[in-house]
Amino acid sequence: MTQETVYDGAGFGRAVPRGTRPGVVVVDFSYGFTDLRYPTASDAAAQMARTKEICDLARDKGFPVIFTTIAYHPGEVDKLPWLKKATGMAALIEGTRLVQIDAATGIQPGDAIVTKKGASSFFGSTLAALLAGAGVDTLVVTGATTSGCVRATVVDAVQSGFNVLVPRDCCADRAQAPHDANLYDMQQKYADVTDAADVVAWLSSV
Repeated sequence: MTQETVYDGAGFGRAVPRGTRPGVVVVDFSYGFTDLRYPTASDAAAQMARTKEICDLARDKGFPVIFTTIAYHPGEVDKLPWLKKATGMAALIEGTRLVQIDAATGIQPGDAIVTKKGASSFFGSTLAALLAGAGVDTLVVTGATTSGCVRATVVDAVQSGFNVLVPRDCCADRAQAPHDANLYDMQQKYADVTDAADVVAWLSSV
């Protein structure tokens, strides 16, 4: 029995309904994750360019675009268990360049920025309230890293009542294997994994 047969037989991988009020969440395309001078970064230039296309169209259509960043106060660094496991993340200090959103994303002054302390963009943040206030029913999630904060955000988005689309060519990771594995798993259980061209076509039609 093939892997595809097993998943299909279990009822996974079904298509996600697409609503009429999209929103875009761009996860952690901050310099700490996009500028290769920093050890926590991955090469995300192409993914940011495609994300910018989606964000520009969403804004033009009046749909919300929200960016997230991880930023710690120095007093938090020695108290958070995640930073004992992933010690490189402790460099993401409030006020530093590492936590600023990369200008290549095309971020605009009217875009909300959610600051978070963990992997999910929903946990302990205002994201759910912002999306509810905007009336969002379908969420497009892009960003970095695919296997970390993107996946965590997608899982919490579904659990928060949103249908989710993940354009694979708008997500970056430090290695191909975890990128591919997590896209596969998200497609089976939590989201429709698609591409930027499909998302742009859909946004244009809404």
